[in-house]
Amino acid sequence: MDKLDQVLARIDTDLEAALGRLFALLRIRSISTDPAYAAECRACADWHVADLKTIGFDAVSHATPGHPIVVGHARGGGGPRALFYGHYDVQPVDPLELWDRDPFDPVIETLPDGTKVLRGRGTSDDKGQVMTFVEACRAWKAVTGALPIPMTILLEGEEESGGVNLPPFLKSHAAELRADIGLICDTTMWDPSTPAIQTMLRGLCGEEVFIHAADRDLHSGFYGSAAANPNHVLARIIADLHDAEGRVTLPGFYDGVPELPEALRRQWDSLNFDAAAFLGAVGLFVPAGEKGRSVLEMVWSRPTCEVNGMGGGYQGAGFKTVIPATASAKVSFRLVFDQDPHAIRAAFREFVSSRLPADCRATFAEHGSGRAIRFPIDDPAFARAREALTEEWGKPAVFVGGGGSIPVTHELKQALGMDVILAGFALEDDRIHSPNEKYNLESFRRGIRSWARILDALARG
Repeated sequence: MDKLDQVLARIDTDLEAALGRLFALLRIRSISTDPAYAAECRACADWHVADLKTIGFDAVSHATPGHPIVVGHARGGGGPRALFYGHYDVQPVDPLELWDRDPFDPVIETLPDGTKVLRGRGTSDDKGQVMTFVEACRAWKAVTGALPIPMTILLEGEEESGGVNLPPFLKSHAAELRADIGLICDTTMWDPSTPAIQTMLRGLCGEEVFIHAADRDLHSGFYGSAAANPNHVLARIIADLHDAEGRVTLPGFYDGVPELPEALRRQWDSLNFDAAAFLGAVGLFVPAGEKGRSVLEMVWSRPTCEVNGMGGGYQGAGFKTVIPATASAKVSFRLVFDQDPHAIRAAFREFVSSRLPADCRATFAEHGSGRAIRFPIDDPAFARAREALTEEWGKPAVFVGGGGSIPVTHELKQALGMDVILAGFALEDDRIHSPNEKYNLESFRRGIRSWARILDALARG
């Protein structure tokens, strides 16, 4: 039996103890967005420091203006140095009455189909995922006395509340944290039996626009038609943002957006994605967006412009006949490839301003931005990780895109200059951020085994 087989056997025999450690972690109420739980967040950071020390990591909790950041270093074999990132904070549990049990009293449940799941806040996002990696390191240390490659583990406590203290920490500790490859486990499988590596994540540009006209709300009987109505003006501007083919009409919007590489398109086509079921699950049936694009293209590799909220005038109960003084909209742009969020913001503001009639003016509020990120699927490290996942799950691992954003990937690339392998074992039905969050027991067990294989594959180089 070679070393990897011994490590995998150790993972299986140690599963009950691994679950005990995870449950101890899940009981810590590390809700980062609520100041009332600041002490619990510190306790969670301290728990990780103590746990990492038991497997030979030189671990420290670094104070920040917010919650602590945990860093642990461990020597390993002669392979590439890796940096694993995760977060120990969790989302608030409200509304509490929709939980079937105490969110911080984790339990193993058996679903009607016989599937066993771990139930509790943080089981999937991100404590259960983090511990798949930590337990893989623990098994390697127990069997061989060392990790197969040099390793740094970085755990933050503010991912769910903005992560404002991580970027300056990365910059000030760049020399200590820099590695050859990054590893993140805060993502999902393609389906319950098919592992996936995310290689594309969209960027984001958030804008809020306010259209101002009269100096107060006006009586619509006295001023109707005679006075500019910000609701009308805003509605026309919003309607102009897309053409009849579903394309965004901002000048220069598609600059830096190439067609999808043919090899990746073929792989996505082979996934047999059911667009009708995807939309049907939320009560819809007809794909919107750009004509001639598949749904996977639209949600993974094409940019978007979405109106997330609109308001203006009376919106309370009953009816009030007014012409509002101000109307507003929140607009988000999901960006891909090399789109520049600052150029998109400037183009949007010019687009709005150029369409304002007399007696109207616009003001804007910025709501964050970040570039899209993509990683080279022909990089040897990605190929080795894919092979390791395929060996564990018995089905070819797939390279997929991501419709959302994981800002830390861009931070790691920008501050530390490293590509990141995003390989997680969550499922779409894990109810993250919602009541009754869960993580499949098999995701936990095989997630540990998967990371053990990936570390071995990276060491073999």
